[in-house]
Amino acid sequence: MDEEFEGLLAAFSAARMEPYLKHCNGDVAKAFRLYAWNVEVSAALNGPLGCLEVVLRNALHERLAAMVGRSDWWLDRRVNLHDVAKGLLADAATKLAKHGKPAVPDAMVAELHLGFWIALLGKGSNYETTLWRPALRHAFPNYSGGRRDLHWRLDTMRLLRNRISHAEPIHQRHIKADHGTILDLIGYISPPAVEYVRRHDRVEHVLRRRRAVCDGDADPEF
Repeated sequence: MDEEFEGLLAAFSAARMEPYLKHCNGDVAKAFRLYAWNVEVSAALNGPLGCLEVVLRNALHERLAAMVGRSDWWLDRRVNLHDVAKGLLADAATKLAKHGKPAVPDAMVAELHLGFWIALLGKGSNYETTLWRPALRHAFPNYSGGRRDLHWRLDTMRLLRNRISHAEPIHQRHIKADHGTILDLIGYISPPAVEYVRRHDRVEHVLRRRRAVCDGDADPEF
């Protein structure tokens, strides 16, 4: 092994590189090219995933606000959230206060993380009848399935985003299918939004580059 790869292994750690080395049959150079492509495709997926998060939280917020007639819907007694959700709301308000910001609806919506919003589509405190049927199903005008399948698909994308944020390997996933799921989910909420994402995201371009990058015929871009 030459000095360059010895330095790279020391910097990235043998444990981090182990799955890449295994996939590349111990070829260190190819393993680092695969690592670079994994970074590239992870970065490409971040764009559509970020758009999904924004579109989702805005749609759910709008429907819940309409249901109770107030933008701070979480304070309405008719919205019976489970204890975990209440804790996340309290944490968000506390964080805003620490930065000298009032817990107004727009700030709260932006502060609450993706898991909070997806959990509103879970079982919760009888969410099927209290949230889904009267309000949240209307946030997905182009979806005709049930709550549980939608929740599962959204949570799968949340887990993918978590893997990406922790720089974990995703190269062995069916990334084309993941990308399709993200687009489908955005499309259930807003056709204009999904067309915007399709026009600008680069996932398919990165997928087409995989072989060239891993074979050393093209440089990774991230």
